[in-house]
Amino acid sequence: MPHFTTSFSARRAPLLLGVVALALASGGCTQLKGRQGYVADPVLTDAIAPGIDNRESVEKTLGRPTFVGQFSDNEYYYVSRETRQLAFANPRPVAQQVLRVRFDNAGNVAAVDRTGIELVSKISPEGDKTPTLGRERSFFQDIFGNIGAVGAPGAGAPGGP
Repeated sequence: MPHFTTSFSARRAPLLLGVVALALASGGCTQLKGRQGYVADPVLTDAIAPGIDNRESVEKTLGRPTFVGQFSDNEYYYVSRETRQLAFANPRPVAQQVLRVRFDNAGNVAAVDRTGIELVSKISPEGDKTPTLGRERSFFQDIFGNIGAVGAPGAGAPGGP
């Protein structure tokens, strides 16, 4: 019976297993890049000029807007956002561009405005407490607070003066 020898010793197996586990664990810590909304091309967005373009030429150049103004159809918004996410954390915005194209009543471009991530505000809807108006009452005061108040004089209930 032939005898097979391997160059892989029993001491190297845990080392190799550790290297593979470390590579897999570090792969889970990479940042995920995300892109949402309109993919802005600076050449195309700079080509839109007030007084020269109209609604039709803007749609042919930039495409359909991300959304149209809420109160009138005279504003087009093109919104793009880049995000980064680490493992299982929530994505956070790293870059944002909002291009607003305003039209006059004739449908010609009146103004082109750009804003960035400086206008993004961070809010945290998950706080320790929700602020409410009223008194601070305990659980037991909420349950037993009305005992004896029903039909009491001065409470406006029947039987009172």
